[in-house]
Amino acid sequence: MRGLCRGLLMLSVSIAGCAGLPPKPTPVALSAAAPLPDGPFSDGTRGGGAWPSGEWWKQYQDPTLDRLIEMALESSPSLAAAHARFESARQSVRIASAASGAHLQANGDTSRQRLSNNGLFPPQLLGFYWYNLSDLGLQASYTFDWWGKQRDTVEAAMDEAHASQAERSAAALMLTSSVADTYFGWQADQSRLALAHERETTVQREAAITAARIGAELDPKDDLDRAATALAALREQIAVLDGSATLRVVALAALAGRSAAELPPLSARPLPTAGGALPDDVRIDLISRRADITASRWRVEAAEKSRESARAEFYPDVSINALIGVQSISVSTLLQYGSRVPAVAAAVHLPLFDAGLLKARYGATQAAVNSAVASYQETVVDAARDVATQASTLAQIAAQRTQRAIELDAALRLKASAAARVRQGLTDSRMELTATESWIEQRDALLQLDAAAVSADIGLKRALGGGYERTKSTP
Repeated sequence: MRGLCRGLLMLSVSIAGCAGLPPKPTPVALSAAAPLPDGPFSDGTRGGGAWPSGEWWKQYQDPTLDRLIEMALESSPSLAAAHARFESARQSVRIASAASGAHLQANGDTSRQRLSNNGLFPPQLLGFYWYNLSDLGLQASYTFDWWGKQRDTVEAAMDEAHASQAERSAAALMLTSSVADTYFGWQADQSRLALAHERETTVQREAAITAARIGAELDPKDDLDRAATALAALREQIAVLDGSATLRVVALAALAGRSAAELPPLSARPLPTAGGALPDDVRIDLISRRADITASRWRVEAAEKSRESARAEFYPDVSINALIGVQSISVSTLLQYGSRVPAVAAAVHLPLFDAGLLKARYGATQAAVNSAVASYQETVVDAARDVATQASTLAQIAAQRTQRAIELDAALRLKASAAARVRQGLTDSRMELTATESWIEQRDALLQLDAAAVSADIGLKRALGGGYERTKSTP
């Protein structure tokens, strides 16, 4: 029996070798580093920073933000969808694994049938018209995976599950960063609203003085129209900020998967200080720190395994089947020794002529590998651009903030000088109010820079992976 199997195997291999077996492909070479400079950027971006931790948002020390992110991770629809995709991929691994193993099946049936008068054995010859037939058996089958087709199929499914697992981490990072960005945007709106109301009071006082001077026929009536226009524009800005704050609350509720009433109470707080320092090894380690890059890498490996499985289709399939069973026309004799019907069979399936189907399948898997590699390279480039953009934005904001602080100090000195002249009776209080309004405008501009810096800091943490790290052994 072994000699027969070996002979069939050699014959199968010889025939398969003439069936257009593609040459064994070389493994793909993926980028091992992101296209970033080796050290800190030449635009002034600092190095020496640390990689974000897994709970990077806690460095802002805001309990409300912690609670919002906790709620989002518990009930966000987007994260639930990512988790469902991962579970689906995990079950695909089980399906592929089950298909590649040995199979054991128990069968039992009984039937009653009438013999045909015109059949091969007429009832008159046998002496009966109806008969019973009962079968009871245990059947085992196994397909040899000498070419690794089943193994590659299972490993491809596992790589897809790993990719879904990494994509779930990427979805969680996108969710947490969106919650943090929206929350601090709301805080910025509240701070700007406070400044806008402060400026509104100043403009109202200035308008009252203008109205009094017009009533005394000291100023033209046009000044009152200009004051009304300035006040209306300021109140329009307040309405815009109020609407922006309301929309951010709606966005927070959507991100958390809850209603706005279920959100924790929001209270105005000063914006945190943004960091912005890049790790010195960002160019090399970014590859393993980004969940989307890891997912793309798993997709490449899954595509390669699928290609290997498609290439193994050119080889023959060799399987064995065994049956241990009993058969009898009478239930009373079914379990007797003489009713046994054992059987053993070996089968070889040879891919001879299929009108190019195997080559087409292999070509499709090769195209899938090329697509996965291109997607990986694009993801790496996008990740490098994301890091460079956020880091450069932080550096630009820091430079702007330095100059804006100088302008703020100058505006404060002008305000103090105007107040001194008012106290000395050299002028009316309109000059002081105008200087105060300019000082408030500078504070608002500085606040907008601080809000942009916090948003870029969150974006940089997201660009650096948000604490994710690909390990050598993924469960």
